Amino acid sequence: MDDGSEDRTAEIVQSFQNNNPSVRLIRNEHKGKGYAVRTGVLASQGQYIVFSDADLATPIEELPKLLEPLQQGYDVAIGSREGVGARRYGEPWHRHIMGRIFNFLVRLLVVGHYQDTQCGFKGFRREAGHDLFRRSKLYGEDAAVIKGGAVTAFDVEILLLAHKRGYKVKEVPVEWYYGENTKVNPWRDSVRMLKDIIKVRWNDWRGLYG
Repeated sequence: MDDGSEDRTAEIVQSFQNNNPSVRLIRNEHKGKGYAVRTGVLASQGQYIVFSDADLATPIEELPKLLEPLQQGYDVAIGSREGVGARRYGEPWHRHIMGRIFNFLVRLLVVGHYQDTQCGFKGFRREAGHDLFRRSKLYGEDAAVIKGGAVTAFDVEILLLAHKRGYKVKEVPVEWYYGENTKVNPWRDSVRMLKDIIKVRWNDWRGLYG
């Protein structure tokens, strides 16, 4: 997925794709991660669907940890930076505290089953992934074009939908590395994510998730 990049990312992928037909480049206008992930998931055709942050904060070598529960009958597997076996490397203390406060609000207001909803490393059986992302409301077909980076809480909506749809979800401890060149703005993005979980709660109260 190319989320409206302005550098040579799409050009490089296109060149690679020309010699590797199994690679597919999908180009979007810049509508943010939630919309990009939704587009990619709905275009996926494999038995299992996995998405990962582009900076590989969770190393791709952790992939078997997601695939194992999916192969054992779970519908969704989510990487978690919390719990026994999880490891965080290089994360500033203030970022960790902000993340725990956000998780507390998620568990209080939306869905209380998970220690970490925001790790960008998640897997789905194809049928479950397509169903969940088709039903998502926050960053669907009518998502607006944006400027700059936008960290969002689309994951929270997907996990609430998974709970309401009766899917089996496994939280999997993983290793995670903080990126020094992250584009996350702790204060701006915290406000946006708080608005997102309030929207999810409001949508649920209105019965929009069935």
